[in-house]
Amino acid sequence: MTVNEYQKLAMVTLNRELGEKEMLTNAVMGLCGESGEACDIVKKHLFHSHELDREALIKELGDVAWYLAEGAEALGISLEEVLERNIEKLRKRYPEGFSAERSINREE
Repeated sequence: MTVNEYQKLAMVTLNRELGEKEMLTNAVMGLCGESGEACDIVKKHLFHSHELDREALIKELGDVAWYLAEGAEALGISLEEVLERNIEKLRKRYPEGFSAERSINREE
């Protein structure tokens, strides 16, 4: 499945009664909420001696993907374009790959 196919399939479950602003707000709030749930799973693993619940983490990452797709939809662009633009930014920032030096002294 391509990311654009994912976006199309995921957006079948989008609440089409939301306006553009509401959809965008729901997307960014959902990203925060689902990212927080993923973070909590890892926190419990690292600091509370829980086994890493891989299945729960995979589900939360899927929820993050859904809200990312909704955000792209609200902006009227494809998820593929969001990802392509991110790669462009990363290539400019780290042309030879990540380095701590470039991270500390990076140009915005």
